Parts: sequence; C-alpha cells; structure tokens
Amino acid sequence: MKNKVFLAPSLLFIILIFLWEIILIINETPHYIIPKPSLVFITIINEWNSLISAMLITLSVTLLALLMAVILGFAIAVIISQFKIFEISFMPLTVVLQVTPIIAIAPLIIILIDNTFIAALICAWLVAFFPILSNTLVGLKSIDHSLVDLFFLYKANKFQKLLFLQIPSALPFFLSGLKISAGLSLIGAIVAEFVTGIGGSSSGLAYIIIESSYRLETAKMFAALILIALTGIIIYVFIHLISKITLKNWHESEKIKEL
Repeated sequence: MKNKVFLAPSLLFIILIFLWEIILIINETPHYIIPKPSLVFITIINEWNSLISAMLITLSVTLLALLMAVILGFAIAVIISQFKIFEISFMPLTVVLQVTPIIAIAPLIIILIDNTFIAALICAWLVAFFPILSNTLVGLKSIDHSLVDLFFLYKANKFQKLLFLQIPSALPFFLSGLKISAGLSLIGAIVAEFVTGIGGSSSGLAYIIIESSYRLETAKMFAALILIALTGIIIYVFIHLISKITLKNWHESEKIKEL
C-alpha cells in the first residue's frame, strides 16, 4: 500500500511531463510561449544559484509568517475561549481581515511600513493567521461534556481544565488549521513579493517571475513556479509528518485502517 502511495502519483507526473514535451514538439510551439520541460530543467541547472537564493528568501518569509501565525493564533484562541467578551470584541475584526483580499491590503501595508521584508512578512501573516485561530478556537470549545463533568467532580480549576482537557482536545483541530495556514502563508509571501517588487539581493521567487516575464524568459518563469510548488510541497509534507507523529496512537484520524 505504501508503495502505491508514491508510485501512482510519480507515474502520473512522468506521463504528464512526457505528454507536455511531445505535444510542444509536434506543434512546434515557440519556447517563449510555452517552454518544453527539458528546457525548464536545463534552466533550473543553469540558474541554480539565483533560483535557490530567491527560494530561500521566499521560504524565510513564509516560515516566519507561519511561526507568527501559530504563536499569535493559538494564544489569542486560548484567551478568547476563556473570556467571552474577547470573542465578542475580536472575532469580527479577524473575520474582516480574513475576507478582505490580501492583494487589496498589501499596497497599504507597503506604504505604512518602510521595510519591505517586514511588510511582506505582515502580508503573509495576515493570510495564515485566521485558519489557526478559527480551528483552534473550535477545538477548544469541542470538548466532551462528560469529561467536563469529570473535571468538575475532581474540582479541577480553570487552568487545569485548559491544560489537561481543552488543549489536548483542540490539538487535532489546531494541526488541521496549521496545514491550511502553511499553504496560505506561502501564497501571502508570493503576493507580497509581487506587490513590493523587491529586487536585487533581497528578491524572492515572485520577483524572478516578474523579471522573467519582462524579458520573455518563459523557461525561467516556469522554473520559479516549479520551485514555488516544491516549497509548498516540502512545507506541507513536514507539517503532515508532525501531525502524524503528534496524533499517532491516540486520535482516530491517524488510527483508521484500510477498509
């Protein structure tokens, strides 16, 4: 079964790449419109240093934004779950930030904050923050009432109830929100780079795409897109492994056997 999990998507990926190459060769499509996979691969090798440098900058913004979202999202969710007045006060504001497109907010953030790296970090954080807050808050409230009664019988205080009942119950919800936020933080970082147009030694993958489009270096654009996708996959797989290790042997979502 484990072999099929890796073999099936790998085989499909190889078939799609092969079809892509063959179709472009048959149609004699110019490389500046759609490049062949072989040309993209060669471009990645030739431009390896600049592409990797850009990838590391984008990755740093993504991971820092995700870390900020985890810390603040979890902390605020805990506070809101304990005090109803905070939920009434803060949740409408967080909803407004979530439903407002980041592409509309980003130019304002760039104007208000002089440092482009910090501006990009805030943009990515805004996108990643809400799923963690929302999912964690739902988890903190989704506790078994019989366990609540048990803690009451043992005269557990509010802190003990939070630490030993609510937080463990919220952990699967938190990890689910973390998987969503991981992808969104990367999207936020890319959007912020598009808006800020950071160039030079501080350029990320989005700037590589913009610069390549102006020069009709389509193969380089595709190379940057592939690295963006690869970055997202690496982050998702890492968080998925954390989730499996954390929930292994005690939560039903990781104990389901093959039917």
